[in-house]
Amino acid sequence: MNFTNRVAGTNGLTNTHILISGASIAGPALAHWLIRYGFTVTVVEKAPALRLGGQAVDFKGETHLTVLERMGILEDVRRLQTGGTDQEIVDANGRRLAVMPGEFTGGELEIRRGELSRLLYERTVAAGCEYVFGDSITSITETAGGVHVTFERGAPRTFDLVVGADGIHSNVRRLVFGPESDYVHFLGYYYGLVDVQGDFGSMPTMYNEPGRLVSTGGPAAAAFFAFASPGLDYDRYDAKEMKRILRDAYAGMGWRTSEIMEAVRHADDVYLDSISQVRIDHYSKGRVVLLGDSAYGNTLGGFGTGLAMVGAYVLAGELAEAGGNHQVAFRRYEEGFRDYAKIAKNGNAGRFLAPRTRRGIRMRNRLFRSGVLFSLMMKMTDKYATDITLKDYRALVRR
Repeated sequence: MNFTNRVAGTNGLTNTHILISGASIAGPALAHWLIRYGFTVTVVEKAPALRLGGQAVDFKGETHLTVLERMGILEDVRRLQTGGTDQEIVDANGRRLAVMPGEFTGGELEIRRGELSRLLYERTVAAGCEYVFGDSITSITETAGGVHVTFERGAPRTFDLVVGADGIHSNVRRLVFGPESDYVHFLGYYYGLVDVQGDFGSMPTMYNEPGRLVSTGGPAAAAFFAFASPGLDYDRYDAKEMKRILRDAYAGMGWRTSEIMEAVRHADDVYLDSISQVRIDHYSKGRVVLLGDSAYGNTLGGFGTGLAMVGAYVLAGELAEAGGNHQVAFRRYEEGFRDYAKIAKNGNAGRFLAPRTRRGIRMRNRLFRSGVLFSLMMKMTDKYATDITLKDYRALVRR
């Protein structure tokens, strides 16, 4: 089926049929805006259904809250917020060393990633967005008539534009820009999330040994792991292999780690990935553009979800303002957003979460015990989160 519409339609837009790869946060957020501006959107997602698990994500500062308000979902996010919880840092005997305040981990608004994904999905489905689950793009070819796309399962289709909103391991980026190794830079750490069963306390608690962190506890919280490691070669979809890697990485660690690892052995849901950073010169190539972690990801950097939501707002707004002219819109999106996206380039979360030395652990803990140092750090993150002037595209909304 051909969806090409390069000639302006009755709504005055060109390039109205857009394919988005990725149905987590960035993709549905972009679909939300594009549909309101009069575009027709299809979202393809490799997973067989919406992924409702995952860790909490957060929003902070006027910029993030303004975007949520203009989307019309701010009150829904407030209703679903988890309310960032303090996390206790303990020694091997369970004695408190410091407390990581909820405002640090949860920003102004914290919500489970799955809840936010579901909220965006329901809004966009109701507005007419087409979702195709259990499928993935196998080739992208720009032609005189648009972008010819083939899929693992579905029939080939032609769209006007394609957006890669498919995460740090972006399939779209690989197909159009080149191999992942050219753009994704490993930062020397891995992290894991595992839904474990057991009584690990009502308060989130974390324990460190050099180069390793384990955290658990709290309502509906997954066990979290971060550890230093050389690069690993493994199947990110093989739960058994990922459990083995975690067991090997945490062998001999103190506190309640052996108990937690026993729970990991029986867990059904496990996720393991590298802490990495995306470095790319341009967000677009021809009729294909990247959004969110695929373009400016920095794993666990603390700004990923906010960047995805703001980036979706800017990209969709520029497409609407340019009447669908992708060359103008993609250039303006990059010019207006790249400086803001630089916040994702700062730091390595692995070094902060799992310092490689005992001295480094003590210094990190001291940060949370010092009101002055903590206040300065929070002011810096607030500045980064608001360091963009948002254009107002609301006059362009058609529905």
